[in-house]
Amino acid sequence: MKAIILAAGIGKRLGEISGNRPKCLLEFDGISLLHRHIRLLAQFGITDILVICGYRQDEIKASLDSLKIDVHIQTEFNPDYESGSVISLWTAHAFLESGDDIILMDADVLYDPAILQSLIETLHENCFLLDRDFVPGDEPVKICVLGNTMVDFRKLIEPKLQFDYQGESVGFFRFNPEIAKELVQRCKSYIDNGKKDEPYEEVLRDLLLETPDAFDFEDVSGLAWIEIDFPEDVQRAQNEILSKIKQ
Repeated sequence: MKAIILAAGIGKRLGEISGNRPKCLLEFDGISLLHRHIRLLAQFGITDILVICGYRQDEIKASLDSLKIDVHIQTEFNPDYESGSVISLWTAHAFLESGDDIILMDADVLYDPAILQSLIETLHENCFLLDRDFVPGDEPVKICVLGNTMVDFRKLIEPKLQFDYQGESVGFFRFNPEIAKELVQRCKSYIDNGKKDEPYEEVLRDLLLETPDAFDFEDVSGLAWIEIDFPEDVQRAQNEILSKIKQ
């Protein structure tokens, strides 16, 4: 099993609170988000890791060089990092086509290690993570479930869509080799057809809606996590999420 960490974005919405550094280098309790990801992946036996860089890639590489841990870390540069994240996912095509199971992770998440553990130890070959304890709105990427099947995956859900419940996506995924390879072709199609500004979630959504039986999910409701997008997210991470993780 291999892991891909998407860390190319600028993080404009954080303003000066990030010191204009990449979001993945934000530190909580003295440890950057990026270092947390890699240490936890290694803890769960994943030692082949690809980090997709973009904005201030030299700082990310320097941070990785300072990490003293027995893992194999590669970086790939997305020169078009100001466009949609579908390009970052495409940049990982060599890993996606490697023939291994893949863990895909957004870099800007602080989380309870049990969340990653649930994804690594799941029996589902292609797996999303869903948290029912979220505040509805336009920002969360939502997973809608009807019965035991995911029927949509998007920020904005059609009002007429029928589903039993919904939860927020954590931004971590697991794919078997076949789906991982298919993602490469779908990303290329998006880029070739002028859709490079789309988020990579749209590619995942296409596959999910076309072949819903190929995907499943783990419910991680009750476990602490937060995506770092806004200054208030940093404050909540420091004041609330860290203490829950330590417990």
